[in-house]
Amino acid sequence: MAMKHVVMLSLVVLVAMAFIPESESQLGILNDLLGSATIQGTVLCTLNMKDNIDDNGDGAPVFSNAQVQLMCGGKVLSNATTNDDGKFSMKTDSLESSLLYDLSSMLNGCNLMVPTPLSDCNSNLPSAGSLLSTLRFLGITNSVANITPSGFHFVPSST
Repeated sequence: MAMKHVVMLSLVVLVAMAFIPESESQLGILNDLLGSATIQGTVLCTLNMKDNIDDNGDGAPVFSNAQVQLMCGGKVLSNATTNDDGKFSMKTDSLESSLLYDLSSMLNGCNLMVPTPLSDCNSNLPSAGSLLSTLRFLGITNSVANITPSGFHFVPSST
């Protein structure tokens, strides 16, 4: 009798997954397995960054001691400060974040923001505005989702 219930439950799951796009179903399954997410990256002292190269094609200097915030729905979910090499790392605890944002929602609805003025790392750069980046999923290590910025770009202040 128990085997009959296992088979029926398996069929229900397979039918449900057939109607969910593959990437969404995989993220849903992954989200159930994950305990937390780690977001790591490097912030450079430039208006626009793509793959650690500024828009001029030069390697930009790093932005040390910059605040980095994980923004979701207008709220700061987590934050970190860059080290002397411009690197940061933040961890979102599943108890804090998964109640509000599953992995798919975080990747599609959250951004990294650097509110520290660019003029702090180079006086020739703007003192108003912030750097902003979407998130990119890298994979999973030991039930932890690894996420990185997709590339920071400058957003002028609206005031």
